[in-house]
Amino acid sequence: MGHGRSGFSAIAAGVDLPQYARELARVHDAVLGGSTAGSAPRPVVSRSWSRVLASGLAPGAENARHPLPLTEIERRRRESPLALVVDELGQVIAAIADASHLLMVVADADGIILWRMGSARIRQRADQLGFLEGSEWTEQRVGTNAIGTALAEAAPVQLFSAEHFEQSQHPWYCTASPIHDPRTGELLGVVDVSGPALTLHPMINALVETAVRMAESQLWRHHEQRLERLRTASAPALASTRGPVLLVDEHGWVAHATGVSAADRIAVPRLGRALQIPGLGLCMPEPITDGWLIRATGDATRFLLTLDLSGEPAIEVSGADASWRSALPTRHAELLVLLHVRGTAGLTAAELSQAIYGDPDHVVTVRAEISRLRRTLGGVVESRPYRLAESVDLMVRLGAADQLADTPFVRRVASPGVRALATRF
Repeated sequence: MGHGRSGFSAIAAGVDLPQYARELARVHDAVLGGSTAGSAPRPVVSRSWSRVLASGLAPGAENARHPLPLTEIERRRRESPLALVVDELGQVIAAIADASHLLMVVADADGIILWRMGSARIRQRADQLGFLEGSEWTEQRVGTNAIGTALAEAAPVQLFSAEHFEQSQHPWYCTASPIHDPRTGELLGVVDVSGPALTLHPMINALVETAVRMAESQLWRHHEQRLERLRTASAPALASTRGPVLLVDEHGWVAHATGVSAADRIAVPRLGRALQIPGLGLCMPEPITDGWLIRATGDATRFLLTLDLSGEPAIEVSGADASWRSALPTRHAELLVLLHVRGTAGLTAAELSQAIYGDPDHVVTVRAEISRLRRTLGGVVESRPYRLAESVDLMVRLGAADQLADTPFVRRVASPGVRALATRF
């Protein structure tokens, strides 16, 4: 079934589409019917079929579609960053949609279709399939399909005809690719181009890739424009400020820095919450139009963190005559425990991966979690190796437990490193 394809294409150039569709249908019926097929599906399809079968869906049924109400669709559209680029995405296919009998849809990170654009005739056919705004097109809901499988695989996916799990989707092709926030790498959603199976052209892949590149480029441009507007609006306040200062937007992205070498982003500022900023020390955010001024308080040198493990993990932060308490994700509590016990020697990303996951292969995930922790607490963790900042004092509250190993938190977590350290803490 390989046909020497490259990339994520479902077909090779020059393939006989009707004949190939019939071949795929035989493989589909054999594999999902439990008998031996003459050839195997592509690996991406095989993995997806296995996941879908495990979820209990049936290939011969049209599994339930329950579109969200319009109010919920509109809410998701308003909150989606992809609303900034959806018009430009429509322009990618505007000139060819009717002639090429295709649709472009944009789904959010939950697999909910938020926008459709393209051929009116194909939209009507898609309606009959339940491929419409507000419908969830994850593998768990409708079986193997490009949107859901792209989300599951975290990669572009093209499916042709009977590579779809549901038989009702066999008359279709679909090509989908994830769209990520160009600043953070966060998954924002999926762009998909679909149409009648026998109209699939090898250039569809390039069309989808172009749409994704354009969307991510436009998102970056919108980000830069927002920061420029913030700088312009804040110019008088910056001009009257002496000493080191940061200007950040409401999400912590740095628009301007004076007298301090700043990262691209700091922890999200909140009124009344002190922040520990490398190069500035303890800071109290000051609200300004659509953003925050960040300046050193000058009246405190220590930052006290209290990690409360007496119940659900929580963090208390004190300093500069201000304090606050917040729930803490289990993973972040694990990281703080590991770094606290290790002390100034710190831990590398590979060592943290070994401690949390039992192997050193989750370095990227560890770095992402550290980044999220910093966005919550500020610059409390230094790098190379990871360790608590010198200006941070961390205290662990155990509640009624005599030792860390006896806390409900440690008894509940699965991280081998946390459990091992707890017995010696």
